[in-house]
Amino acid sequence: MAEGETYCVVYQQLRDVIIEQQRKIRVFEELVKQQEEKTAYREEFEAVVKELEDEKLEHAKTKALLSKESEKLQFALGEIEILMKQLDREKKAFENALESIKNKALKESTKNDMLKSKCNEIENQMEKQDGILNIKEDQIKNLNQLLEKQKDTLRQKVTDFEIQKQQDAYIAQVLKDKKRKTFGKFHHAPK
Repeated sequence: MAEGETYCVVYQQLRDVIIEQQRKIRVFEELVKQQEEKTAYREEFEAVVKELEDEKLEHAKTKALLSKESEKLQFALGEIEILMKQLDREKKAFENALESIKNKALKESTKNDMLKSKCNEIENQMEKQDGILNIKEDQIKNLNQLLEKQKDTLRQKVTDFEIQKQQDAYIAQVLKDKKRKTFGKFHHAPK
């Protein structure tokens, strides 16, 4: 029965990993939504979004594989439990049935070892995907920083343009006033 509990713990841990991965994907999707509002680096952003979609597809495949393997694990755990009950019932005929039951138990144990191995592979895949998602988050942060720098530069250019515009207006006004004064002198000159 201890083996069955171990497999349940493994299954629970795998489920927790998937829940955490889904939470990270939701956080990442929220970051992606925020990025879509900023169009300065649209091409790079779309490439990152495509990579995210690819990662989500891979995640869905991994999740489906985990679900399939979990069903096999549950089935195997059920078979082990049946075998244990059968062993208890047949203790009186222990001498004749022991060899057969040992063989069945060995087969099930091998099967469970294979399932454990597959579950470990899936866990490793999920860790790799977490790493990839972290890299994507870093890329988005870098793009945000770049966007902020671009905004600052644009603000500075707008300020410079406003100053230039005011200077031009001032110069135009001064020239206009000079022209008026000059024109006024010629116009009112004594005949």
